[in-house]
Amino acid sequence: MVTTVTHQPLLKLTTSAEPVRTGISIRCKNSGNESAFQETKRVSVDYDQGKHEVSTRLSGFRKDDIPKRYRLRVQRERFQKDWALSEVVDQVSELRRWDDIDGVLNRWIGRFARKNFPLLIKEMTRRGSIEHCTQVFRWMKLQKNYCARTDIYNMMIRLYARNNHIDQARGLFFEMQEWRCKPDAETYNALINAHGRAGQWRWAMNIMEDMLRTAIPPSRSTYNNLINACGSSGNWREALKVCKQMTDNGVGPDLVTHNIVLSAYKTGAQYSKALSYFELMKGTNIRPDTTTLNIVIHCLIKLGQYGKAVEIFNSMRDRRAECRPDIVTFTSVIHMYSVCGQIENCRAVFDTMLAEGLKPNIVSYNALLGAYASHGMDKEALSVFNEIKKTGFCPDVVSYTSLLNAYGKSKQPRKAGEVFVMMKKNRCTPNLVSYNALIDAYGSSGLLAQAVEVLREAERNGVQPNIVSICTLLAACGRCGQKVNIDAVLSAAKLRGIKMNTIAYNSAIGSYMNIGENKKAINLYRSMRKKKVKPDSVTYTQLISGCCRMSQYSEALGFFNEMMDLKIPLSKEVCSSAICAYSKQASIMTIGQLTEAESVFNLMKADGCCSDVVMYTAMLHAYIAAENWEKACTLFQEMETNGIEPDSVAYSAVMRALNKGGQSSKVLNIAEDMREKEIPFNDSIFFEIVSACSLLRDWRTTIDLIKLMEPSLPVVSSGVINQLLHFLGRSGKIETMMKLFYKIVASGAEININTYSILLKNLLSAGNWRKYIEVLQWMDDAGIQPSNSMYLDISTYAQKSGGADYAAVIKERVESFKRKTGNQGSTTRLHDSTCLPLH
Repeated sequence: MVTTVTHQPLLKLTTSAEPVRTGISIRCKNSGNESAFQETKRVSVDYDQGKHEVSTRLSGFRKDDIPKRYRLRVQRERFQKDWALSEVVDQVSELRRWDDIDGVLNRWIGRFARKNFPLLIKEMTRRGSIEHCTQVFRWMKLQKNYCARTDIYNMMIRLYARNNHIDQARGLFFEMQEWRCKPDAETYNALINAHGRAGQWRWAMNIMEDMLRTAIPPSRSTYNNLINACGSSGNWREALKVCKQMTDNGVGPDLVTHNIVLSAYKTGAQYSKALSYFELMKGTNIRPDTTTLNIVIHCLIKLGQYGKAVEIFNSMRDRRAECRPDIVTFTSVIHMYSVCGQIENCRAVFDTMLAEGLKPNIVSYNALLGAYASHGMDKEALSVFNEIKKTGFCPDVVSYTSLLNAYGKSKQPRKAGEVFVMMKKNRCTPNLVSYNALIDAYGSSGLLAQAVEVLREAERNGVQPNIVSICTLLAACGRCGQKVNIDAVLSAAKLRGIKMNTIAYNSAIGSYMNIGENKKAINLYRSMRKKKVKPDSVTYTQLISGCCRMSQYSEALGFFNEMMDLKIPLSKEVCSSAICAYSKQASIMTIGQLTEAESVFNLMKADGCCSDVVMYTAMLHAYIAAENWEKACTLFQEMETNGIEPDSVAYSAVMRALNKGGQSSKVLNIAEDMREKEIPFNDSIFFEIVSACSLLRDWRTTIDLIKLMEPSLPVVSSGVINQLLHFLGRSGKIETMMKLFYKIVASGAEININTYSILLKNLLSAGNWRKYIEVLQWMDDAGIQPSNSMYLDISTYAQKSGGADYAAVIKERVESFKRKTGNQGSTTRLHDSTCLPLH
């Protein structure tokens, strides 16, 4: 059921000679129909569909209002229709732009009333179809009773401005002067606004100067449009000059002016200045509105002041607040939580927006979708994408690109490709960001060939790759370890005229370093400096850490010195790598090297950036390399005092310093502390604990350590195992040593010839020659060939300690074992070297 209600006139057009900004000045002197130009509201409600529509209706001059000579001319014409003005607009709007619009207008009786023309243009421009308006205006100028009017031209210029048709708007400006219509303030305002929308702020300034030359005083709207023209182009300095000029000319700024200035600061990335201006604005009598606070929240987010942004957002939601949050506010806060990584809060803010009765737009949905996509939450991103379609919105290129990015982040390149195909199938043209996201999806999964093919497809479709495309491909080459393709990508960038920036050089340098091509990385860095592309902290982090990985410590320190000379801010990663380079440049650090390492460390502490376990651990290794055990232990205590929780690497470093400094008992105390904190033991820690037990001859603690190590035996290094076996054997705990060996064999851990050598030496020291020969047999079973020294040791033992009775038995078993293993050549050499009495 549809119900239509027509209201009485709510708005009367002025009849004064002075033009107003939003209406049309029409002189209706001695008019017989005063209600012809009064607006009426018509409301149509469809209860079945749950929809309502409000429209404004105008009658205009009808048949009875036109001059008599025209009435007599049309009264017998059955094709002439006495339509109301709004009916004419409806019929014209329903036609397509190539249909006979002139035919409809020529049937309208109201065309003989000149006063209908301004209202006809007003209603047409309100509908917003620029093609229809252009044809109606062209038809109007061909009518004999047409008279050019400034207000008609102003409406058409504003329409062209809204649609960014700058040349047409400028053409109308010159045309109106040919028709002897003098431009007024509204004309210049419309032109300035048109050029501001197009980012042509210099043209806007020239139009302002022309306005002043014609002695037309600028209004507040004129200045606001000019400030907006400068600010929207990022020229915030020019915007401030115009604002000052506005004040000097006696035109005070209003809330719109302040919002435009704040927006100019925001567009020019002058976020701190925007906040300072907002503080000055609060000292005036002008109260901020929702638009003002939205700009302030945006600037706070850009500056990382998230707490203040949330505080303003919460104040806007207060019941007594004058400025209520709108869609833009909620969308900004969703983006803020996305940047912070608090994805749960993104959804919570979105649900709050729905609960407060605000209908989200496509930008809000895209903000939530982008939040999920940036963290690789593909299932949640797909859910939001489907929600967009269910609510009646058509996903745009941002929606598809975000979903594609979600699959790329979650390492699902196949699904990312499917989204890309669906995007084109639904007639949504991919842009450069879409292509780059797909390139990254393939490249991050090692599918370099597919990534290159996407780049070629983009070029075939007229989308030229940019520096982001090159950086993405370079990173993919580094992950895939393909040196040749890195060179090819760099050549492709040069061929296409893409100028390499700092980020691109960093990607290439990092890719070369990842595949061990240090020379190419360094040469690329030299080329970067030669082309006067300024390196940043990321550049030097990759160079220094890469050189440290390849044990090129002198080169690493050279890059660190260059970084210091350029006064580039230090990062924790750079300083850690530099300290590591100082500590490993030689087997024992010199006093000068240690001083340099301490200087870097103290510099970071002075900047307040040293609250990192990696930095402290690097300095611990530097003190250990310099054999300064006391300072290493003191630094570890400082680390704990500053509330920095040591990790396994830091614990192993301080344990080594304590063992070297003769404080092995403290090593066991630290180990007990680690067990209480449930910090996992690594190989280095096991090694240092065993060393401490060995130095202290504490075999009871060693037994406890063996029990602790049992679950980790398959992954414990052979060095730790050998040291532990050696200590047990040297302590005379042969039985415990053998039990540990059995457990090692049962765990499946790798056993090498050194392990067997330790067993044999300790067995021989204990006089257990039978077990010695049995271990030799175990070696043969394991496929490990005993060495000549092992035979020599048992033969020497038989000669010196075995006695005459055992010597023959040992000889017989060794000979039998050698015949099994086929080691006859070794036997001859053994006999010759030992000269033992074998008979």
